[in-house]
Amino acid sequence: MRVSVLGLGYVGCVSAACLASLGHEVIGVDVNQVKVDLVNDGKAPVVEERIGEMIAEVVGTGRLRATTDVREAIMGSEVSLVCVGTPSEPNGSLCTTYLERVTEQIGAAVAERGGRQTVVFRSTMLPGTCLDLLVPILEKYAGTAGVDFGVAVNPEFLREGTSVRDFFDPPKTVIGELDPASGDVVAALYEGLPGEVFRVPVPTAEAIKYADNAFHGLKIGFANELGAVCRALGVDSHQVIDVFLADHKLNISPAYLRPGFAFGGSCLPKDLRSLVHAAQRADVSVPILSHVLPSNAEHLRRAVELVERTGSRRVGLFGLSFKPGTDDLRESPLVELAERLFGKGYDLRIHDPNVNLSRLLGANREYIETRLPHLAQLLTDSVDEVLEHAEVCVVGTKDPAVLAALPHGARPVIVDLVHLPDAEARRAEPGYVGLAW
Repeated sequence: MRVSVLGLGYVGCVSAACLASLGHEVIGVDVNQVKVDLVNDGKAPVVEERIGEMIAEVVGTGRLRATTDVREAIMGSEVSLVCVGTPSEPNGSLCTTYLERVTEQIGAAVAERGGRQTVVFRSTMLPGTCLDLLVPILEKYAGTAGVDFGVAVNPEFLREGTSVRDFFDPPKTVIGELDPASGDVVAALYEGLPGEVFRVPVPTAEAIKYADNAFHGLKIGFANELGAVCRALGVDSHQVIDVFLADHKLNISPAYLRPGFAFGGSCLPKDLRSLVHAAQRADVSVPILSHVLPSNAEHLRRAVELVERTGSRRVGLFGLSFKPGTDDLRESPLVELAERLFGKGYDLRIHDPNVNLSRLLGANREYIETRLPHLAQLLTDSVDEVLEHAEVCVVGTKDPAVLAALPHGARPVIVDLVHLPDAEARRAEPGYVGLAW
């Protein structure tokens, strides 16, 4: 394919060289004449493993050249990869100035050239940037997106220092496609490379890059804070982490990584408090660890807010224990939710098939008698009793009997805390509200 790569920084330079090595005919574009001259001389404008030899080879064979002229590059290509920078503004917001400028130039050139051009954004940008900001700019010049020209978002997962290796052995390829034809073009660019390919809506592709980078930052911060606490307590943090990393069932796994409601139970809240307290006593600052419980509390506040927004007063709650398959109510976020709703005067009914007051013992019984002493008058024996009572049903469990009985339509309003199996279909219904879609 004939490809133009706009922006010859780390991402653009590596993308251009690697695509040329795959056999594509590539034109690189940059406003910096020095970068352009270096590439045309067969030299790399960035320091990266293998990139120097690769650029020398593909320039020598004529598969890569560079220019400062966007129009020239568009005229000589059928697919354009936008790799310009999106730095932070002083207030932390995303700077889209370079994106907007190059998109204007692409749009004008595509309009002059005619024929279908596929514009692929590799730059990191927040969800909504492509469809709400960049596509309208292109359409101002070049017609209708998805008809007269293609649009896709193709985030990169190239680590500086190993970016060439990462290009040829990617963890995944993400294609945010405006239409299938646009996605097909991007898929063809990387044909033959390993790794799973995900073809998703454009905003999803934009968000995936942020999910990855936020989690990477979180992991590094977590490990560093844990190391600081361990050191203060006289523990070898690397031994701790070695054992931690060996657990691929819960720790290094998809476990707990699904958006949903708050966590609770007799372990996580208690142990987080103890660890943070130990750090404070040792005069070790742990801002990540110390904000986990406040973050958790925000999900509870959002759930209460969703109920309040309905304007209804008769509420049904499905689920009460801190997780399915147990009657443990200690520090259950659903108990806290019930307590808040009851305290705000809502007419509440609760059903949890695992919770029977007569069978609660010890600390479990003491906890619920302290937090929700009126539970006996709120608990019901059946799903139907809750449904008959409620104008709003808060679903905090995936119990099969509950799932089978939940109605569709405008009433009762379904407040989904667990991402129901049919959540995608329910999203179109006027009576459905999801805490985490």
